[in-house]
Amino acid sequence: MKNKQNIMIKGTKNGLSLQLNDRCSYKELLVELEEKLAELHRVDDDRPLISVSIQAGNRYLDEQQQEELKELIRQKRNLIVDHIESNVVTKAEAQQYIDEQEITSVATIVRSGQVLEVEGDLLLVGDVNPGGTVKAGGNIFIMGALRGVAHAGYTGKAESVIVASFMTPSQLRIYDCISRAPDHYDKEEHHQMECAYIDRTNQIVIDRLQVLKHLRPNITRFKGGHYNG
Repeated sequence: MKNKQNIMIKGTKNGLSLQLNDRCSYKELLVELEEKLAELHRVDDDRPLISVSIQAGNRYLDEQQQEELKELIRQKRNLIVDHIESNVVTKAEAQQYIDEQEITSVATIVRSGQVLEVEGDLLLVGDVNPGGTVKAGGNIFIMGALRGVAHAGYTGKAESVIVASFMTPSQLRIYDCISRAPDHYDKEEHHQMECAYIDRTNQIVIDRLQVLKHLRPNITRFKGGHYNG
């Protein structure tokens, strides 16, 4: 009777999908992968570059093992690993995900020369004075005046937003986009909460707070209770 295959190779619209058996040994995977890649190489030697995704299932692959798999696949001229997916993460990765989803609430005034930085979302009850800086891996919500620098989404989240009761910043940054403060503000136009976000042209735009409901519908994390919105 033929032994169970440890690697299933399936064609997708984006290239190839390698589904790994998560119950066999890692060494067995490498042996079978080399054999199957050799067969693919003989058949598809003249084909253009093919993207490969690796589905590891409930197997945890450390960085060294991931690089070993990528290198093995890269040796075949027309194959390149696009991504590796696993259902398993380390405790450190899980904790990092929790930290990035957390909203940190701080009641203080960020004065000139001070930097307040959090990994997830920041809710600041207070002002950011000129020369002060607030940074967040996610969104920034300021229940006060923003007169200094605010940098949201610095970990790579371009969908992050900055909200302030009084939006008069010296500089706004979202992900890798930077917006300088205008030469002057009309006080009559800045008496209500406003938000800043990256628009479709990759520019930072300041707008009324009400637009967030439509632009970032997933920003709400309401759980339990009852809400008619």
